[in-house]
Amino acid sequence: MTNTPEPTTPATLLTVEAAAAQLSIGRTTMYALIRDGKIQTVRVGHLRRVPATALDAYIARLAADQQKT
Repeated sequence: MTNTPEPTTPATLLTVEAAAAQLSIGRTTMYALIRDGKIQTVRVGHLRRVPATALDAYIARLAADQQKT
């Protein structure tokens, strides 16, 4: 019997720092996007988390906006 690692699945909820890293932006920029309502977050207890789907939606909006111009 071999010890094969379990396949990793992407996180559903990310820390703000992890979400910023996913977008290759800084933490301060990420907080600005959240503050401006451009990226949605959820509260889990006292923690703020970014749904992975919120990053997908943000990227889709960026792409759509750039195609319009």
